Amino acid sequence: MIARLNLLALSLSCLLVTSSFAAGGWQEEWDKLAAAAKKEGRLNLAAPRGDQRRQALTETFEKKYGVQIEYSGFGGPELTPRVQRERQGGVYAWDVFIAGTSTLIRGLRPIGALEPIEPNLILPDVKDPKSWRGGELPFFDKERIGLSMLRRAGQYLYINSNLVKLEEFKSWKELLNPRWKGKILIGRDPRLSGYGQSTFGFFYIHKELGTEFIKKLVQQDLKMIQDDGTASKWIAQGQYPICICSDIQMDRYIQEGLPVKAVPGGQLKEGTNVTSAFANVSKATRGPHPNAAKLYVNWVLSREAGLLFSKATGDPSLRADVPNDHVEPWAIPQPGWPITNTEEAIKIEEPLVVLLKQLLGE
Repeated sequence: MIARLNLLALSLSCLLVTSSFAAGGWQEEWDKLAAAAKKEGRLNLAAPRGDQRRQALTETFEKKYGVQIEYSGFGGPELTPRVQRERQGGVYAWDVFIAGTSTLIRGLRPIGALEPIEPNLILPDVKDPKSWRGGELPFFDKERIGLSMLRRAGQYLYINSNLVKLEEFKSWKELLNPRWKGKILIGRDPRLSGYGQSTFGFFYIHKELGTEFIKKLVQQDLKMIQDDGTASKWIAQGQYPICICSDIQMDRYIQEGLPVKAVPGGQLKEGTNVTSAFANVSKATRGPHPNAAKLYVNWVLSREAGLLFSKATGDPSLRADVPNDHVEPWAIPQPGWPITNTEEAIKIEEPLVVLLKQLLGE
């Protein structure tokens, strides 16, 4: 009996020492990494536009770790050509990318600009599947080049409430009403990566919409531009009654009391897509500040950064320990709505773009 107790005590002692060593191991690694990052002193970050997003993704990190972030805002279609030109000229300018999955998977991954993110993860709460909604780390591709940080119900359908009644929209098929011919504005060309393509991807895969819906929608003489700001302004001014537009400007106009309203996905019979939009992080290959980049990807995936980023965007965090009490109910995805920006979902982009080019031209 005494021997068994001694053996149990020895086993517990070993377990405690092992746990302490493991904790001390990651903490020691983390402290060394933070010191090396501070010595580098800088991080070059390509990320989404918007002051609130920039502040959430930079200010706390800079103060906490003494690393200055050079923040450059990009739209999805702009980033890949820029990086490709730089690398062809032998310039490796970026440390971390925060962008849409189409940009990362179809644009930057094929040119060797991204490395798998998993080997860079140090913080236990980041690596723990229980920290994430669904009980698994939200990798968005098979090569695990990055992780999604937020995931929201797509909100891209807006109206001018002086021209259209919100209750008129019970289905996406309302867009096919002959009264809207020539009066539907799209702020991002769906032939290019971005929310326009994601929205049409949702149409494409939805069993109640599909190819026939897209064909009929194109026959409505859509006005397509590649300028979110102009599109939002035209809707707010009443030049168009309906828009598939970015929420960035639209939300500001709504807050300012202009006659703009969002049509929530929950109001539409077919629902809406679920997307991480621009909120996906990957680490660049051959970045100029490798220690700062490794430190940053861990921090940006932490609870602290998750809460900051979620509050800045109004989108639900994929971290299970970040509450949604600041998130509008319409932004929280409902079960069964399709996720349109995983690698599997992105596979439909090629046939979708072929279809759109047939319908709209090159």
